[in-house]
Amino acid sequence: MTATPPFLTRVRIRNYRSIAACDVKLGSLAFLVGPNGSGKSNFLDAIRFVADALDTTLDHALRDRGGIEEVRRRPRGDRGRRNHFAILFGLRMPNGLSGHYSFEIGTRQGRVSIIGEECSVMEAPEPGSQAGSLPGTGTFTMGSRSWFRTRNAKLSGTSLDASMPAVAHDRLYLVSLSGIEPFRSIYDALTHMRFYSLSPEAIRTPQPPDPGTLLRRDGSNLASVIANLRENSPDTMERITQYLGHIVPGVQSAERKDLGTYETIEFHQTVEGRKRPWTFPATSMSDGTLRALGILVALLQDYAIHPSLVAIEEPELGLHPAAANLLLGVLHSAKEHTQVLVTSHSSDLLHSDELPASALLAVEAESGATVIGAIDEGSRQTLSDRLFTPGELLRLNMLDLDDAVREVDGRGLSFFNHP
Repeated sequence: MTATPPFLTRVRIRNYRSIAACDVKLGSLAFLVGPNGSGKSNFLDAIRFVADALDTTLDHALRDRGGIEEVRRRPRGDRGRRNHFAILFGLRMPNGLSGHYSFEIGTRQGRVSIIGEECSVMEAPEPGSQAGSLPGTGTFTMGSRSWFRTRNAKLSGTSLDASMPAVAHDRLYLVSLSGIEPFRSIYDALTHMRFYSLSPEAIRTPQPPDPGTLLRRDGSNLASVIANLRENSPDTMERITQYLGHIVPGVQSAERKDLGTYETIEFHQTVEGRKRPWTFPATSMSDGTLRALGILVALLQDYAIHPSLVAIEEPELGLHPAAANLLLGVLHSAKEHTQVLVTSHSSDLLHSDELPASALLAVEAESGATVIGAIDEGSRQTLSDRLFTPGELLRLNMLDLDDAVREVDGRGLSFFNHP
């Protein structure tokens, strides 16, 4: 299968929740693998924080997480001082743009403040142009570049000649430039990342109808999305139904069912000894069936604006181990259209010779700090030689972090490199 080029090529994080420092390269499909409590969800939340802060406001993104004191990491052994936190994305766009976006957030005089923010965007290169590099993106060939940098609520530099809007201490500057190309392309892509932590209880609870154009993070409007797909994209819904029938044998279809001013999902399932399928409401279906349907819709739904990235937490939960290989096939199919990030601690989901070592990111908790990065050379060689699958290595507790990952120090990570 072909894969869409990854949108986020690199993620650097410093002092976000349990993550003291990480510097991670991402491909079109990436699995964050580690035990519960190791910090996998915190890595995804750091990425989601960027999307939320741009799509709503910085204040809303922080309050949604309990405030800045719940987000930024406290130094070990220091109960008084709190660190600033910083995030950097290396970016690659389908329209040929590449570059990076980063910011650092802390407090000044008791109020939340953007310490610094930077965006650098490179257009498609001209033949024979000079080579160079940007933080988080590796080597590139020089083309037309647009950039800005702020520091302490002031614009410290930009390539733009136009009159620039004012810089605010609590509002990301990329929002102010979101109407100006090429920053608009970066803004749109960052705000169209999608993150799912599906809740069977939310899915089975009747909900008021909505347009169904975008599945909510918890899947609570799944009935509306299914109805929208059946009307506007029947081929996609048929594909979802076929996958669901393989993952949950006997299920023939899932339909929206009106309940007065509310709606739910009605399943049609074959029952031994019956000529016709029986209908079952969502309240009668297992958590695994509801999660499976939600995952399929999240990965395969036709969006009004296609997502630049889809992230799903532990998609294997509640599924029979025999369905794991089918689920892995769906994830591979989805990466043809968007970048896919998955958290997992399932050896069954990873039991495949088709998963390269580059798609695996090991996550561990060491002395209360999350360590995340590429797997070690021994594990990579074992997978290359096809002696074991990633799932078998995980089951044997042999899927280890590369030693270089343990040495990553936040003080040595660059987040603002533009002159």
